[in-house]
Amino acid sequence: MKNYLTSFISIFIFLSFTSLSAFSHQTFYVTNPNDNQGGSLRDALNMSSKSNHGSRIYISFKDDIKISKTLNYSGLYPVEIHGLGQTVFTGINTTLIASSNGGDVSISRLNFRGPGGFSIENRGDLNSDGGKGIFIDIRDDQTGMVSLNLNEVKVSDVANHGIHVSDCNLADKCGGGGGGAGEGSDASITLNFSNVVVENVGNGKFDADGVRVDERGIGSIYFNSVNSLYTKVGADGVELDEGQSGSVVAIVNNSSFTDNGAYCNPDLLKPYMPKVDEAEFKDGEMKESDIPGKINGTQDDGCFEREVDLYDSGFVEEYEFGIDLDDGFDIDEAGPGSLQVDMVGSIINNNLDEGVDFDEEDAGGINVAFISSIASGNNDDGFKNSEEGDGSIKGLLLNVVSANNGGKGAVLEEEDNGSLNVDVKGTTTKENDDMDNTGLEIVQDGDGSGLLTIISSDISDGIDDEGVTIRN
Repeated sequence: MKNYLTSFISIFIFLSFTSLSAFSHQTFYVTNPNDNQGGSLRDALNMSSKSNHGSRIYISFKDDIKISKTLNYSGLYPVEIHGLGQTVFTGINTTLIASSNGGDVSISRLNFRGPGGFSIENRGDLNSDGGKGIFIDIRDDQTGMVSLNLNEVKVSDVANHGIHVSDCNLADKCGGGGGGAGEGSDASITLNFSNVVVENVGNGKFDADGVRVDERGIGSIYFNSVNSLYTKVGADGVELDEGQSGSVVAIVNNSSFTDNGAYCNPDLLKPYMPKVDEAEFKDGEMKESDIPGKINGTQDDGCFEREVDLYDSGFVEEYEFGIDLDDGFDIDEAGPGSLQVDMVGSIINNNLDEGVDFDEEDAGGINVAFISSIASGNNDDGFKNSEEGDGSIKGLLLNVVSANNGGKGAVLEEEDNGSLNVDVKGTTTKENDDMDNTGLEIVQDGDGSGLLTIISSDISDGIDDEGVTIRN
């Protein structure tokens, strides 16, 4: 227990200091809610963009602000925007605010709302990439740390990502999952969120998340979320993709990830699925040309997953189709680097795929602590952690409840030569995996060692273990 708390405190101190804005600054005041004239928010951002120092912008009235195009900050230095609880909103499908040259952004007490009404049947990406709430585009030559600090901010009703920080030269084509594609700068990325709400975003485009970070190059991702909510997002509530050298470090405290992942609406798309959506064959039995092909002509063909495995002979070994639903909190770390997460007092409920889905591949390990948190009603696993490559897993489930999930209550699996050490204390799992007796799946599927320690816990739906010693 001491090691986990020491880790938690040290990371929290680091992230807290990286969020401080220690710079000389100019101050600008927003005196009216107009879109484009002197005293407007757009005017203040334009003047801040020309500053050779950091800037602070204060909105001095309580009216909402309607915009007709993206508010752009093109400066290289940090900008702070301080509101009074107003909403910046638009009736068109566009990004609300962008930092187009990678300048640090801090926003407090200000909300951002798009036109809403998006779905797979009313897409926002047919004529453009779709509008985002807050977007930071990192320059190819950036170094150091790029930061986005939000306090008492709500982002809602945009078609694309609610909040997007991109360190990838392919922009929205960067791709998610392990590794992804594209190249990036040498900079690292820090996100510090306090009392943030991201709601009803990403419902107008495939794979559009509540919060999305694409980090390529040698940098790392640092994510700190306190008292925040990520809900009703079309894809993942939060997705952090670290695709090359670098690590992912996250602290999540008293935050909720609920009802996410339903852009690929199963009720609409199931009729397009093959009558036989998965099958296995003997060698020489089935040609690839004789199995169902790619699905076309739907509301969004990207929603369908088709996997085909072939024998060396070229005949089909097995195939499987699926509808691509998404998670509450998704992290993919590939390349040299580790994944470290402390999640305390948080709720991960009713997401259409996994509740938590953490994947680490290549050199580097996983170190996770789930403390006093609940995962319930997710369609797949409550807490899923997978390590593949030259690395180990160290996991703690302390006073956790994982119940009524369609998959396992919690999964920690190490697929190669690293060690696996999992402590489960004061934890309850029940009625998971369609009541198929799998509350915990703890697997060391390689040449490394595995140890599972269970103390004062109720794993009423059973344990699926492989390659581990269980100690009570």
